[in-house]
Amino acid sequence: MAPSQNEKAPSQNEQKKSPPLRSDARRNRDLLVAAARELFAEQGLNVPLDEIAKRAGVGNATLYRRFPARGDLVEAVFHEDLTSVMASGEEARLARDAWGALTAYLEGVCALLARDRGVGDLMTTGIEGAPTLDAIHAHNHATVSELMRRAAEAGELRTDVVAEDLLFALSALGTSLPAVEATRPGSWRRPLALLLDGFRAEAQRPLPERPLTPAETDRVYREMGGEPPAV
Repeated sequence: MAPSQNEKAPSQNEQKKSPPLRSDARRNRDLLVAAARELFAEQGLNVPLDEIAKRAGVGNATLYRRFPARGDLVEAVFHEDLTSVMASGEEARLARDAWGALTAYLEGVCALLARDRGVGDLMTTGIEGAPTLDAIHAHNHATVSELMRRAAEAGELRTDVVAEDLLFALSALGTSLPAVEATRPGSWRRPLALLLDGFRAEAQRPLPERPLTPAETDRVYREMGGEPPAV
């Protein structure tokens, strides 16, 4: 299934255009992005913005001038990572082995979650002003849905599950991945393999309750991750 236009990450030409920055302004911007990347990875997206400014060695006014909203800073920090995930999703959709592509794609996503707590927050939090984040949410859901459909048709995935089942289970696992990675690098692959085995066709047993709807899943994500404070 080809992605729709609203799933694509904004190109450089589509992003907000601004006049070239002076060398000192560019330096301050780079310092802020680097500090935000470190603190998002350490503490998640709810880190106070004045703490980011302090680590960057600039004043709060400089931060707000460069990034008027939290979403602007999130976009600057994570644009490359998120577009990389979308490229992996595109590659997975083209693979002939749907189950193999699904597991490989999710392993790549989990590897990113394991090394950066901020990325984990991105997967469960809505932030205004971050167009790449909006795109990755839609693209990730479409990728997982398509691969699950094909894997079920091939007899490899149980037929009583939907994308929300898998995405919810992964989001719950994802909250622990940075701590697991810090304790023993790579050991998160074991719980991920156990989780995915539960989605195999041979594991199918009657399930209690109906699956969560997309709206219900979104509500759970927001309860889990919370909404970042506005700038």
